[in-house]
Amino acid sequence: MRHTLPIAPQFYVTAPQPCPYLDGRFERKLFTALQGENAKRLNDALSKQGFRRSQNVLYRPSCAECTACLSARIRVADFAPNKSQRRTLKRNEGLRRDATSPWATEDQFALFRRYLDSRHADGGMADMDIFEFAAMIEETPVKSRVIEYASRGDGGRGPRALTAVCLTDVLDDGLSMVYSFYDPALVAHSLGTYIILDHVEIARSMGLPYVYLGYWVPGSRKMGYKANFAALEIYKGGAWQDIGNPEDHSGETHPLSVDPIAEQVARIALPEAHPLGG
Repeated sequence: MRHTLPIAPQFYVTAPQPCPYLDGRFERKLFTALQGENAKRLNDALSKQGFRRSQNVLYRPSCAECTACLSARIRVADFAPNKSQRRTLKRNEGLRRDATSPWATEDQFALFRRYLDSRHADGGMADMDIFEFAAMIEETPVKSRVIEYASRGDGGRGPRALTAVCLTDVLDDGLSMVYSFYDPALVAHSLGTYIILDHVEIARSMGLPYVYLGYWVPGSRKMGYKANFAALEIYKGGAWQDIGNPEDHSGETHPLSVDPIAEQVARIALPEAHPLGG
């Protein structure tokens, strides 16, 4: 007789710290380790429940008095770029995409530093050195790829110029954009938007139904751009739903708006481990 046992990871909660998205609020994360032979299935299962990967950790916001952070994903089959996004695609026609194994390079780190210094100089990653950067890219227990976008000057005969990079996980139902960065000098090219649009095309070519964008935070200028994409779903109240009118969503701030951690963990659907002989 064959039996299956559920994967039973241990979950932990971080100490509260200032929220990077909304002034005056504090963030707290529920997290678990991602390791071993069941890492891929755990990543697949928890990504469908609002979790995100950072190296060998899966986490989800679990703030004590706030529910603003909402996991977001694009339904690939229903997505069509708007007029502005079509202009962005046209503007970046000259970029070449290369998908590589998750290995960090000096060119990537140099671009990463320029991006941080220009866009997130006061953020939590501002002091990352090349070793920490390499860990972010390379420490992955799941199927990940580094998607590089580069241009060539002089009609395609000039030297390759790395323009944008995205660390991407390949899930069983989509692509998860773990972290992206790009040349901050090319503001007019809307490279952040372009990377998302191109990931929709990659997912479509692979027959994958979703592109996971990370968290959308109502009221946050940093995260507001995600609501500009059509066919966007958010994970709210334990289920995926169409975003509808973004203005209809707001982060509740009340001590009773968040369920106790034990109840949150109890509702997490875990994948089953490999069958055991018996």
